Amino acid sequence: MAISTDSSAPHVSDAAAHAGDIVDWGAVPTMLEGESRTSGFLLHKGPEGRSETGVWICTPGHWECHVTSDEMCMFLKGRCTYTHESGEVIEIEPGTAAFFPQGWKGTCRVHETVRKVYMIR
Repeated sequence: MAISTDSSAPHVSDAAAHAGDIVDWGAVPTMLEGESRTSGFLLHKGPEGRSETGVWICTPGHWECHVTSDEMCMFLKGRCTYTHESGEVIEIEPGTAAFFPQGWKGTCRVHETVRKVYMIR
């Protein structure tokens, strides 16, 4: 399992199980309960940081979520619940694909450590 970021199409073999090159991105700053920590790795960051794609990992906890850029996610592991400020509940499990538009607000409760492939634009 290796990351190839210098490829014409940056990629990682078996993103669900990849254990190397994981960077600690720190604690979620908007915690409501617990202490979720994030980590992961980048596959690509576009010019001036306008786009980004990689793998994101988050440990259990409950926090406020405000999406500042459109984000497409494919969840590979774990379980969590996103609750929109309107009260809509979105249950996430492995295999769930979700798009969070810029400006989405609510909470995220991570029940089991999640791992997702994401792209922000």
